[in-house]
Amino acid sequence: MRKSKAMKAAVCAVSAALFLSIPVTIAHADHMVPAEQGIAGIAVSLENKSAKEIENAYKATVVQILNTEVKSPYEDLGVSVADNYVNVRSKPSTDSEVVGKLYKGCAADILERLEGDWVKIKSGDVEGYIASNFLAIGEAAEVMVDEYATKWATVNTQTLRVREKQSTDSKILTLIPQGETYVVVKEHDEWVEILLGSDDDTGNDFTGFVSKDLIEIKVEFKYAISVEEENRIRLEQEEAERAEAERKTKLAQEKAEKKEKDRKAEESKNEQKESSNDNSSNSSQTPISNASGSELLNEIASYAQKFVGNSYVWGGESLTRGADCSGFVRAIYADFGYYLPRVSRDQASSAGKKVSLDELLPGDLLFYTNSGGSVNHVAMYIGNGMIVHAANSRQGIIRSQYNYRDIYCARRIVY
Repeated sequence: MRKSKAMKAAVCAVSAALFLSIPVTIAHADHMVPAEQGIAGIAVSLENKSAKEIENAYKATVVQILNTEVKSPYEDLGVSVADNYVNVRSKPSTDSEVVGKLYKGCAADILERLEGDWVKIKSGDVEGYIASNFLAIGEAAEVMVDEYATKWATVNTQTLRVREKQSTDSKILTLIPQGETYVVVKEHDEWVEILLGSDDDTGNDFTGFVSKDLIEIKVEFKYAISVEEENRIRLEQEEAERAEAERKTKLAQEKAEKKEKDRKAEESKNEQKESSNDNSSNSSQTPISNASGSELLNEIASYAQKFVGNSYVWGGESLTRGADCSGFVRAIYADFGYYLPRVSRDQASSAGKKVSLDELLPGDLLFYTNSGGSVNHVAMYIGNGMIVHAANSRQGIIRSQYNYRDIYCARRIVY
């Protein structure tokens, strides 16, 4: 077992307190040194004890403290070291039913150590048995934290400044709200580097520093997936793919209907020998759907949320196989017949029309900037102060508070 650094520091403190409390007078072995109060951790009473007796008591206590084994907080935690995954069984036997899968790097609480090579574990909603040789346990699990666990920083103050460097004199990158949670990139003594997003132009992480005093840090491993959970995830993925296919089919039908409607209108005008000047429009913003503006915006926002949980891929535009932030919103709007520029910087300057934050509607696009003031991220507003966006390679497509970073501007595509 590892000795606690805090424990050793406490011993040093006891040592300092002890010697500072002894009067600065010459003390012989038989000279009695009065002590009005004991010192924490010293079991023997110091009243009417000689300096030699106090010294011996101190030494004995130090030895006792240093020999005390401190349990690792990971003593009853196991982390999977399987090549891919290991089955969690209903009984300690390879012939028993599989109730879940513990993938490499996922963690489990050790409930019971059985004779032989089996342990009983609980991981997430999965409880069962696993061969212990597939687990790193205790200190072996602790060293795997940085590689497999995710550290999350949650803001515990109303508004927190994110700095460019580890200093209160450093440039403020953005302000982030209370309750929002960010991935921890690296912990330092007094500061934490957090992930703000991925840069749309480069795909690189965009990070900043926050004070440890103003956040709460939580270490989180991934857990086992039950058979039911695995089936649910598969069904959700199939549902997302089906929703995308249905939307594309509907778009094709809407385009065909519009084309036929336009053809008939043109024929009617030609027959009546009327000018067609009033029939011109911007094709990139011509509504395809027959839904009203607000209905269509809500439909778009609802459609976008069907892909929450899917992957972030820089340069990607697939709603089911991976997209970056601008590719995500571009793909969503393309499925409704609206065509946006490819990157967030261009979308922020030319897509739709600019609107104020006071008049946001679901489906509107929000833009954010990097430390140099250039637009490098876009998200879709979904109502109630929330957005959906392809955040970064670690989190994928997620929901966040709309002000999780300072907002540069908002634009409406459907109007």
